[in-house]
Amino acid sequence: MVVVGLEPKVGGAEETSRYRPHCTSRAKLSMINTMSKIRGQEKGPGYPQTESLLGDAMQRYGRDLGEESSFGLALMDVGEAMRELGEVKDALDMEVKQNFIDPLQNLHDKDVKEIQHHLKKMEGRRLDFDYKKKRHGKVMEEEIRQALEKFHESKEIAEQSMFNLLESDIEQVSQMTALVKAQLDYHRQATEILQQLSTKMEDRIKEASSKPRKEYVPKPRMELQLPTETYNGGIHMAKSPSLSLSLSLSLSLSLSLSPSLTFSLPSLPLSHSLSLSLTLSPSPSPSLSLSLSLSLSSPFLSLSAPLDQPCCRALYDFEPENEGELGFKEGDIITLTSQIDDNWYEGMILGQSGFFPVNYVDILVPLPH
Repeated sequence: MVVVGLEPKVGGAEETSRYRPHCTSRAKLSMINTMSKIRGQEKGPGYPQTESLLGDAMQRYGRDLGEESSFGLALMDVGEAMRELGEVKDALDMEVKQNFIDPLQNLHDKDVKEIQHHLKKMEGRRLDFDYKKKRHGKVMEEEIRQALEKFHESKEIAEQSMFNLLESDIEQVSQMTALVKAQLDYHRQATEILQQLSTKMEDRIKEASSKPRKEYVPKPRMELQLPTETYNGGIHMAKSPSLSLSLSLSLSLSLSLSPSLTFSLPSLPLSHSLSLSLTLSPSPSPSLSLSLSLSLSSPFLSLSAPLDQPCCRALYDFEPENEGELGFKEGDIITLTSQIDDNWYEGMILGQSGFFPVNYVDILVPLPH
């Protein structure tokens, strides 16, 4: 007797290797599913297609470049085509799941498990028959005969179920055909989309080539004109002497206004800036006015959130792509509200709240445990 052993996994492989999405995509999907649970939705969306993400990015930056830019228009055209490809791939995934993966999984969960049950039952009755057969002198012959009949009964049931499975292979062939047709339909639609996109790109090249070439025209420089007029014993003064200076300092500045007045500033870091305005007005009684404005900008200084509560500093710029995400710039201080999971925080900045990735920030004051 030959007993066919069937593996519990589809395909009969002890270990299954699968392609898995990038860790960032898994983290984003986890956040989206968490948001769906918070809103009371039963099930969140699946993994976004790579083409859809690329299309959204191209369209966003194409709009930033504007319609006057040929490259910006081309980005928007390609982005729209990428989004269409993403929708076609979503349809492919749904078609393959409904007509190939689900029937195959149903075959494994019902028919194959039923065969395994019959094989296990047959094996138990075989062991019972062998046990009673070895104790022939101590067990009645009728019990041995009944054990043999039960074994043969289980064997026939198991063989019949395996035979029925092998005879229904036309269903598996039909499911395989559905897989091939779904892929063929996907590639046909993708080819049409890319052919239309290629035609648009050729038109964009012609439009860009026909545009008149622009020459760079530098902006006019500010000139300081001092008409030669003598005043106060031959000293040259400007007719309308108004002088404005804008300085960005990285070293110490020392300004001497007169032999009796000296103004000096200490050394400032490179990220600090100083704006100095000096105005001289000649008249029978000359006057001098000085206005000084100082602005500080440091990556280590921010007043957007106090440091006596849970907060963090943004390491990079984060642009929100989904509803509920919180956007910020590098160096911003964000107040922490809660931690959604291992990959996402919830926080607040400038009166706005939302979710953002853990690896985009540096914790200054951690959340209480």
